[in-house]
Order: sequence, then structure tokens, then C-alpha cells
Amino acid sequence: MPVEEGKAAPAFTLKDTDGKKVALKDLRGKHVIVYFYPKDDTPGCTKEAEGFRDLFTDFESENVVVVGISPDDAESHDKFRCKFDLPFTLLCDPDKSVMTKYGAYGEKMMYGKKTIGVIRSTVWVGPDGKVIKHWRRVPKAADHPAKILELVQAASS
Repeated sequence: MPVEEGKAAPAFTLKDTDGKKVALKDLRGKHVIVYFYPKDDTPGCTKEAEGFRDLFTDFESENVVVVGISPDDAESHDKFRCKFDLPFTLLCDPDKSVMTKYGAYGEKMMYGKKTIGVIRSTVWVGPDGKVIKHWRRVPKAADHPAKILELVQAASS
């Protein structure tokens, strides 16, 4: 089932850096920003994570939970989280099953060549579990968190 705006977000349960299972259904009642990124501690992924970190209190004040998902393991996520003081949850998707469900893993262009890999993308899930917005491809990782926050704030006013 592809991700469609206005439809239920695909269910998932993944482990966080402490090995605790986090399910999307457990976040019902809040807005959830699920962002998919290729790899911990790489330039674009770090800029995007820092953007979410720097705006974290603004997201919280809008009743928004931020969750990052990559194929990295818990140890890698923990180092990334500690190194950049990331206050939000990072989830491990080593088999890329959730990423595949969300269209965040597949064919993409990298340096002018077609390749298979993680597609930087984001899904905004509403309190009712339905997809409000799906960014299928995020072109500028550093600017993306601020653009999401603008939309969230506009929707709540």
C-alpha cells in the first residue's frame, strides 16, 4: 500500500536506540513527523537532524513528535544522537521494510546514476493516524525541517 495523503499511514513498529519498541499507533493523538534518512553522521543527514534539533521546542509546542528512521543500528543511532545532542527518537530499520512501505527505499538518482538506496523523504501523520503530507523526495535536507514547521504552524492557526 503506497503512502497517500488523506489515507491511513502504514503501521510500523521499530526499535529505538535503547532497544525499546516504538509503534506508530502508540503516537496517536499527536502530529508525527516521520523522516527517513540514509545514514547517521553524514553531511546531509546531519544537517537535517540538526534542523529538527534546533526547532525541536517549536515542534513540541505544536504537539508534534519527530521520529527519524534509517537502516543504521542502535549503536550508530546512539552515537549520532549523543554527538549532535538530538532530542528526538531515532528508529532502526535494518531490513528497510518500513522504508519500503513508505516509498523511502528504492530507485533513485545519485551523482547522475540510477541506484537503489534510501530516499530522503518525510511523512506528516495527523493525530488520527492519517497522512497529512508526504514529501516523496527532500531536495534540501538543511532547509526541510523549517519548511515542515511553517506548514504545521500554518495548519494550527
